Parts: sequence; structure tokens; C-alpha cells
Amino acid sequence: MKGILGRKLGMTQVFTTDGVLIPVTVVEALPNVVLQKKTLENDGYEAVQLGFEDLSEKGSNKAEKGHAAKASTAAKRFVREIRGTEMTNLEVGNEVKVDLFAAGEIVDVTGTSKGRGYNGTIVRNNATMGPKTHGGSKNMRHIGSLATTGRNNGRIEKGTAGAGQEGGYTTTTQNLEIIKVDVENNYMLIKGNVPGPKRGLVVVKSSVKGTAAVSAKDLISYSEEAKEEE
Repeated sequence: MKGILGRKLGMTQVFTTDGVLIPVTVVEALPNVVLQKKTLENDGYEAVQLGFEDLSEKGSNKAEKGHAAKASTAAKRFVREIRGTEMTNLEVGNEVKVDLFAAGEIVDVTGTSKGRGYNGTIVRNNATMGPKTHGGSKNMRHIGSLATTGRNNGRIEKGTAGAGQEGGYTTTTQNLEIIKVDVENNYMLIKGNVPGPKRGLVVVKSSVKGTAAVSAKDLISYSEEAKEEE
């Protein structure tokens, strides 16, 4: 498995040369630095630890500075591990750039979903609403009975669906297609939406399902058209 850390910048749309509109998410992936390599002998598994986005001198502590110094770089705001053997050829201090991926590859994108505050069980758990007709039970959006799960002592089971905090958790969207990779400007366009708010951290990784790559889309280049008009 291979992967890179980046920031979600927002959504836009692009067009193919045959006129098909594709909604895409723009992910800025500035060069990541390999901070550490995990091996079977020392750690029991193989992985590469990546650091993304420099911290200021005042914004980092002594441990972070010492860890980053081994890779001859500054302390990083975000540090994540990418498990697998596909990136074990990299050495500590190497940079991982957006050209790690190519247009047409299928990836999984992990991020922290938008926090949506306190919500009821209808919104949060997709629970069924109560009857609405002719007065009904007046219990249309309530959770209903909680202690009738086979026990007679009125005990509510752990994990029972209920109202509470919605969003703000780590989630992964699988099998997304990379539409474009721009090495010069350090960004990639990923078809569809990815988790998280604008400027939120995302981790783009190879698809865990091993979905085969597709042929790259031929996109309209407006910069080339502008040059021709000039």
C-alpha cells in the first residue's frame, strides 16, 4: 500500500474532451517527509511514517524536534503511518510527492467528518419515524422503547442508538478515481467528494480492495486554449 497526506481544498468540476462533466475534490498534497521506517524485526510490522506541514519553532516541543531531526527536517504538524511494503524502498529523510499516484488510479481517502453538533436519533442513526396519521402516537421523532431487548430488568444495552454528537469522527471513502495529478502545483483531483471540511487533513491511500486502475480521462485544458487565442 502507498499513500500521501494532504489537505482538502474544496470541490470544483472539470470537463473531458467529449463534453462529460466530472465533479472533483481538490486535494493539495505538498511534499511529505519520511520520518521513520517500521520493520518486522524491530516493530513487528512494516510501515512508513510520513510527516506533513512544518511546525514553527515555538509550536513544537523537544520530542517532536528530536524525532524530526533524524530526518533532517522540521517538526511536522501531522504524522501518519502508511502500512505495507510498497513504500519500503524509501529512506528516512526522503520526500514523497504527489506523483506517487497517477490519473486513473483508484484510491481510498480518510479524513475527519464535519462535526454537526447534537442531533436526534432520526438524523444520527437513520432511525424510523413513528406514525403521523390522525394524531398517531405523538412519538414521531422520539427514540421509542429502549429497555425491551430481551431483558426484563429495564437495563439499556451498550451501543443502543440514541441522540448525541453527530460527525467529527474518522471515516474513509473507498474506491475513488484520481482524475488528474499536477506535480508542478502539488495537487490532485479526485472524483466525487471526500470526508472532512475545507482545509481538513486527508490521507490518500491505495484501495484496500485492490480495485484495478482505469484509463486516464482526457481533460480540456483551458490554459492551452487561451494560448491559442493569443
